Amino acid sequence: MTTHLPGTDRAETERLRGHIAEVLERARKRTIGLTDCLDEAELVAQHSRIMSPLVWDLAHIGNQEELWLVRDVGGREPVRADIDELYDAFKHARANRPSLPLLSPTEARSYVGTVREKVWDVLERSTLRGGDLEADGFAFGMIAQHEQQHDETMLATHQLRTGDAVLSAPPTPPSRVRVRGEVVIPAGEFTMGTDTDLWALDNERPAHLVHVPGFAIDAAPVTNEQYLEFIADGGYDRPELWSRAGWAHRVEADLTAPQFWERDGGGRWWRRGFGTMTPVRPRQPVVHVCWFEAEAYANWAGKRLPTEAEWEKAARFDPRTGASQRYPWGDDEPSELTANLGQRHLEPADIGAYPAGASPTGVHQLIGDVWEWTASGFDPYPNFRAFPYREYSEVFFGGDYRVLRGGSFGADAVASRGTFRNWDHPIRRQIFSGFRLARDLRAEER
Repeated sequence: MTTHLPGTDRAETERLRGHIAEVLERARKRTIGLTDCLDEAELVAQHSRIMSPLVWDLAHIGNQEELWLVRDVGGREPVRADIDELYDAFKHARANRPSLPLLSPTEARSYVGTVREKVWDVLERSTLRGGDLEADGFAFGMIAQHEQQHDETMLATHQLRTGDAVLSAPPTPPSRVRVRGEVVIPAGEFTMGTDTDLWALDNERPAHLVHVPGFAIDAAPVTNEQYLEFIADGGYDRPELWSRAGWAHRVEADLTAPQFWERDGGGRWWRRGFGTMTPVRPRQPVVHVCWFEAEAYANWAGKRLPTEAEWEKAARFDPRTGASQRYPWGDDEPSELTANLGQRHLEPADIGAYPAGASPTGVHQLIGDVWEWTASGFDPYPNFRAFPYREYSEVFFGGDYRVLRGGSFGADAVASRGTFRNWDHPIRRQIFSGFRLARDLRAEER
């Protein structure tokens, strides 16, 4: 079932209501799994100064659900108005959240449970046809996306914590096809952004025509094997490959390899993932690299990062029809055959594991596995309108943010589509970030 339903008749409205219930339940099941696996001490601890205690994320999820669904859509009395400021992400930096009088794990679980029970009643009574916020279930979809985004953040916190492994998942599927080289995307206009995906967030809107010069883009993200060549060639010791800001950060942070990589006495590289050490897999997309590292690698390889428009055209444009699809493979929702999403696995899959998810032009693994850094800053589209609140996107426009696209193995399908925009500072690499390369076409290729 897709989210772009008109919701104009009873049957469609009931199908939409069922879909909303499913995505809300899926998000909550994941939230519970990420918190119930740890004791109280680990839930209240701050595992990194750039991350919140997990118990803060848990209660924040409930507070946002209360604000938007219980109070706004439902028009109900507050459950806990006294905690609104505690869980306002703009009033308290992550580094300071452990010192706040936060709800205990027991209190937080009780709170989010109470809120969810009220939400079920709000959903049952909603016509899903109200104003902009309620129409087509937008507010419910927004909250499901919000919870899944925090679940991915909590998964990143799990990666940062020390101690024994507490999460488990089946291994990723094997590579099914050989993927190599580049794909040429011809010059021309395409429709970027969306007006038809009813749960798309404000920064994905409105749809607009963009002319993109012809370019070549790698058929797959950069792999560990390729990144190891960069390391072996002194990539971290050659300032000419780095921007001035990038080199300053490399020196200050003492970057020598992707985060969570370690080399043993025999020179073999290992990667720590959620409390388990495993050998670095050659054909796996490199993950946990910052934008500056991606930029330096691109310079070393004689290429560049794709712009955001190039990435989206490669991911959505079908040259046979001239249309922009919702996903590389079409408009159908992601499945286990098309993309590595939803924490189904706890790492990226090897290149070639999802041939059914390739774009019409033959670009692979654009959705899932790793967020992909682009060359673009985070800016509004023409005629952007903040909705339903400025703090979701507008306050982040400009600055040093860089856009990431595509989703990761830790992102959920409800918050992963060809138009979805993520963003972060260029120094961040605790996120599940990788990249692929692009280049301008030579004269003979145009």
